[in-house]
Amino acid sequence: MSDVARAAGVSTATVSRVVNGHYGVSAGTTTKVRAAIERLGYESSLVATSLRRSRTNVLGLVTHSFQSYTAEVFKGVMEALRRSGFDLIIYANSDLYGTYSEGWEQRHLTRLSGTLTDGCIVVTPWDDVQSRTPVVVIDPARNSTTPSVTADNLAGATAAVEHLLGLGHRRIGFIAGRASMAAAWLREEGYRAALTRAGLPVDQTLIAGGDFNPESAAPLARNLLDRADRPTAIFAASDGMALMVLEVANKLGLSVPGDLSVVGFDNIPESAVAEPSLTTVDQSMYQLGYEAARMLKSLVTGDWEGPREMVLPTRLVVRNSTAPPGSTPGP
Repeated sequence: MSDVARAAGVSTATVSRVVNGHYGVSAGTTTKVRAAIERLGYESSLVATSLRRSRTNVLGLVTHSFQSYTAEVFKGVMEALRRSGFDLIIYANSDLYGTYSEGWEQRHLTRLSGTLTDGCIVVTPWDDVQSRTPVVVIDPARNSTTPSVTADNLAGATAAVEHLLGLGHRRIGFIAGRASMAAAWLREEGYRAALTRAGLPVDQTLIAGGDFNPESAAPLARNLLDRADRPTAIFAASDGMALMVLEVANKLGLSVPGDLSVVGFDNIPESAVAEPSLTTVDQSMYQLGYEAARMLKSLVTGDWEGPREMVLPTRLVVRNSTAPPGSTPGP
């Protein structure tokens, strides 16, 4: 296939699309590729290579659930695969946050790898994964050795807490993510590091263990805000959980940001239109998807030469959910 591509002056992906009769190749290019195949006497060899490698020219996107975070990742994946010769299949877990979900990522990969797909992107797996075909993970499990793309969670979380400290907050609650995921661990480390750097003790009673499921944040937020010595700010490890904190605060009659400042992490579209709009850490979910797809397709074709652990920068997005303590009157 590489010889044919070189002779025709096109990519191997274009040769694949011509051989398999896929759309998206001009008539002139198709003629040029077929002429190269005939001239090299390569048609039978292409068929043999396809059977030997079991190539489908389909990549998979495996996710626990399809939510705002995943939708933004999906946009980036599709842009990276545009005109690449690869199609995409999305495989999502049907048991949303149920007990059956344990091990969902490995089950999905077993079903897809080598049969429907040449490789898969796995979005936020709870555990490390194994596969017969290339895999790239977005937000890997702790201690994972699988090729991965992730945001700089430590720097992002540190910036979020330093923003609250800069506003004058000293009692800052934290709602953590799922403990098995590296992102959750690093965001908690960022929270702790910012407090320590400011010379403040880390109060373990202000740290609540969530799992990134927004519903899990409701009782945790209520426990923090029902205290007589409640925190003046809460940093949640995801926007979904932070938005739930806003909802709980409203039900308790607390004003945001007057009585409570709230910061999230992700910058999902809903964070900008919340009431009040949510201060958050932007981890460019679109870019995570784009880079993961770029890495995966190169691993499939054997062309990847970059690092197998890619860390993308984050940035703090300041909106209306944060202010100095007591800066506006409560209800």
